[in-house]
Parts: sequence; structure tokens; C-alpha cells
Amino acid sequence: MKHLLIALSLSALNLANADFDAVKEFQKSIIEEEMTGSNAAMVFQRGEVVYHHIQNSSKKGDKDVTSETIFPIWSMSKPITIVAMMTLHEQGLVDFEDSVSKFIPQFSDLKCQGEDGVYDCNNELKIIHLLTHRSGYAYQSDPSHFAQTSTVEYDDLKTFAESVATLPLEFEPGENYRYGISQAILGRVVEVVTGMTYYEYLKEAIFDPLGMKDTKFYLTDDERKKRFQPLFMNSANLKGFTNELDYLSYAEGSQAYFGGEGLVSTLADYSKFCQMLLDDGRFEGNRIISKKSIRLMTEKHSEGYPLNENAPKNYPGFYLGFSFFVLEDPEVDGVNATKGIWGWSGYHNTHFWIDPQKDLFGLFMSRARHSNASFQKEFRKAVYQSVN
Repeated sequence: MKHLLIALSLSALNLANADFDAVKEFQKSIIEEEMTGSNAAMVFQRGEVVYHHIQNSSKKGDKDVTSETIFPIWSMSKPITIVAMMTLHEQGLVDFEDSVSKFIPQFSDLKCQGEDGVYDCNNELKIIHLLTHRSGYAYQSDPSHFAQTSTVEYDDLKTFAESVATLPLEFEPGENYRYGISQAILGRVVEVVTGMTYYEYLKEAIFDPLGMKDTKFYLTDDERKKRFQPLFMNSANLKGFTNELDYLSYAEGSQAYFGGEGLVSTLADYSKFCQMLLDDGRFEGNRIISKKSIRLMTEKHSEGYPLNENAPKNYPGFYLGFSFFVLEDPEVDGVNATKGIWGWSGYHNTHFWIDPQKDLFGLFMSRARHSNASFQKEFRKAVYQSVN
């Protein structure tokens, strides 16, 4: 019965298993402190939803979150791309040591940026480098942060990937960690391997088996008007809610399916993806990936901050796997979270993590560009204060 619980009216669940006042207070406080607008949180443990709460702001320009609300999930697209790659790896269609040029020939003559200028790279770019953000392809230092993966500039992944291949890498492939556009390139690899568009493959391999009907790369006009959550801004130049500043068009006709940042989803949809990860790759009798793949995805490939100065600074105590953070030192993290939890976050403040030991996942959805590094940590702190 556990797979039916998420689809039920969550507000009617009996939440007597634990006192989640700390989580509710967190959801309220980030509105009061003008970090975000309306938001939703869920905690799933031992086969059932033990906490689900929507905190609406009732502020001018905001929109009440409902079970139908669609959020741009930005970098929470990356774990979906990683799972897609694992399905191909399990079928023997992709090897981690394969050169990217095997699938996209333009990546055979890459340039690297060195102290004395641009030179011919000595190392080949491999699939493992894209999986682990050790490719040398970073996001450009642009105010939008995602200028390279623009649906304004590109209509398809083929053009995008071939354009990226002309850019110099920041360092030799495999030499270091640098967060960036690697998963967007992997989307094109999937297309070449399968002969399908990236979205078509995601639907077949992941979205349809999980029942993720609202997770996609585009919005209809009606969805944009009625269901898409407005963006809350709080900066020196702009404060309030806006339906602009999307950066991505989410247009139905575009096939620029950026696997690193381009998906939209709902709390209910993404919770199914989390439940599959928590259950070692299974959901409702469907096996999406193997337990071995889960283990491979969460192995250490890069040290976290501060041992690695290129790692995200908001995750001390964590190491980095296949585009996942993994908690290595709970004392450094300091919120009583379980060693070995793993997950990721999105640019507009969407967050999740998986806790195999406590048979738990936490999921948070909002839409704000207040880049507060404490969001994920404070949410985890509130959840573990409740469940511990």
C-alpha cells in the first residue's frame, strides 16, 4: 500500500508519529525573513508520508501552492540525468571509460585553458568526467549562472553540444572538480545512444514507469498561467514576485532538453523519484536501476569543501559522487543527520536528500532566487530534530 500514500490527499494523513513543529516553523520563518514565498515540504519514512505541509505566504504577487503547482527544479534535473545514464550503463550501451567523442565526434579535438594560454588537451574527455563534474566544463561567470544552457540560443542538444565542444576546458579532463554543464552534455549522449530525443527517453525509462506525468522540459500556455509558481526575488535591485526572469523558455516546440537544469516538476512527481532512490531503484514493482547502480552513484569521486576549494561551499562534511552530495562527517555538518545521506538541490531553492539508514527522504519545493546556502541545511536540521 505504500505506493498509494503519496497519491492520497496528504492533508488528511495522520501525522501523530512525530512532532514536526520545527519543520513548520522553518517553512514559516523563511517567508517571514523574506527568503522565499509559498513553499511545500514532505518527509517520507518507513513506507509512508509522515509529514506534508504547504505554507502559503498570502503576499501580493505570490500564488498559493497546491498539489498541482509546478516548480522549475533546475539542478534537481541532474540526478534524473544520472539515473538515465545508469540505465544505459546497465544495458551495456555506455561504459564510464568511454570517450565522449565516441558519441559526439566534435569532442575529439578539445582545447584546455592553461597558465600560458589555450593548448591541445592531453587527456580525453570521458563519460565518467561528465558524471562527476570533473570535465572542466563550468558554468560561465554570468549573472544568470546558466547562460550556456539557454533555450533562447539553442533549440536542440545537437547544436548545443557541438557548440560547447569548441570551448576550451578550464583544466585537463579528470584533473579537478568544477560544477557546470556536464549533465546537459550527457543528455546529448543519451540521444545518440538511443536514437530518441532526450525527453522521449526519460519518459520511457523513468517518468512513465514512475507515474511522473508533470515532469518535463516544457509548459503549455495554460500550465504557465495557472500552475507555474512565480519567482520571489530579494536583491538590491529587485524585490517581490515576478513571472519573468525564467532564463529558460519552457516552450513546447524547443528540443533543447537540458538535463542539468531544464526540467519542471511537482512535489508529488519528484517524491516518486525520491521513493525509487530510497527503495534501491524500485517503485511499484518496476525496477528503474539496480542497487549496484545506487552504490556507484554515491561513491566518492571528489572531496568536499574545504578539502576541495572548487566544491560547493555550503556542504562541509560532504563528499561528491555522481552529481550527488554524500554526508561523510556528520559532526562537521552539525545537524544530527545520518552518515551516508545523499541528495542535491536546485537553483530556485528546491531540495531533497535520501537517508538509507533511517529509511527516509526529505523533499522541499519553493521558488526563490535568494541564494541562501542554509536552506537545505536548516530543512535537514528541522527534520532530524523531529525524527530523532
